[in-house]
Amino acid sequence: MNRHLTHLADGRELIYFDLHERDHSAKDLRDLPPRPDPSELRHDPVLDEWVAVAGHRQTRTHLPPPEECPLCPGRPWSEIPSAYDVAVFENRFPSFSGPIGRCEVVCFTDDHDASFAGLSDERAGLVMDAWVDRTRELSALDGVEQVFCFENRGAEIGITLPHPHGQIYAYPYVTPRTQRMLTVARPGSLAAVVAEERAGERVVAANDHWTAFVPRAARYPFEVHLYPHRQAPDLPSLTPEERAAFGPLYTGVLRALDGLFGVRMPYVAAWHQAPVRWGREVAYVHMELFSIRRAPEKLKYLAGSESGMGAFVNDVRPEEAASMLRAASGKMGRQITD
Repeated sequence: MNRHLTHLADGRELIYFDLHERDHSAKDLRDLPPRPDPSELRHDPVLDEWVAVAGHRQTRTHLPPPEECPLCPGRPWSEIPSAYDVAVFENRFPSFSGPIGRCEVVCFTDDHDASFAGLSDERAGLVMDAWVDRTRELSALDGVEQVFCFENRGAEIGITLPHPHGQIYAYPYVTPRTQRMLTVARPGSLAAVVAEERAGERVVAANDHWTAFVPRAARYPFEVHLYPHRQAPDLPSLTPEERAAFGPLYTGVLRALDGLFGVRMPYVAAWHQAPVRWGREVAYVHMELFSIRRAPEKLKYLAGSESGMGAFVNDVRPEEAASMLRAASGKMGRQITD
């Protein structure tokens, strides 16, 4: 991996990750406005939760035409001056900024029309290297309590840029979902869950280091969790072999997801890893991948029960979802289960 750190016109960091050495001498010559004021963090005493208030995000770029995409390199308005394999930069419109965290954008490729599902194993491995690098660096920042790597894909999910990319949030607190997960966990309890799922009928795909399965109590119509076979707290704790083995399995699952209904599926891909200073002895790093599409022309809307009460009702039996994903893989002519 070749890593090159530079800065954008307003002082934000830009980091290139390349498989081979590239020329990144091109400079960002834009006349950008000053960076926004720091976000505000407010505490909800009823739920004992934190809410970030970031009014500047109302003005962020929203679904520009392809010829105006700010993630395509080398254009006068681009966030990335030169061609790249993977690029990471500080978000111009961050949810968390200043003394209360940081937000970054991770561009998986400079090909506007590509997708993570179409990345080569080598390119997917480079994205993993970038996730590991940024988790390490962001975890070392003062005030950061948790690092979250994720991808939103599809207009149905609410993306603002269709170019293949993800994000990283460095939270100034431990998020409610992680708090709940680690409070419930006991030493060995998550490993026991993974062992049971690996032996069950909801497995979608597996290799020597990872298993992808639909969880027994899946909340979404099509939801797949990807766990390493060895319990580790976070991405930097994975071995080189485990990191390399993730990409081939994950891209296969993504292709199966796209093959379900013959269209690109909207999804959220969310890495769960240990907070910086708490729960590391019971945490188990894993990815949770889920789609809100439940049928070719039907979406699962998070309405009253889900949004109002946090009580999910799934429209598809998890066993059926796993079977459909395995069948979709077979129809595409590429089996993703070893």
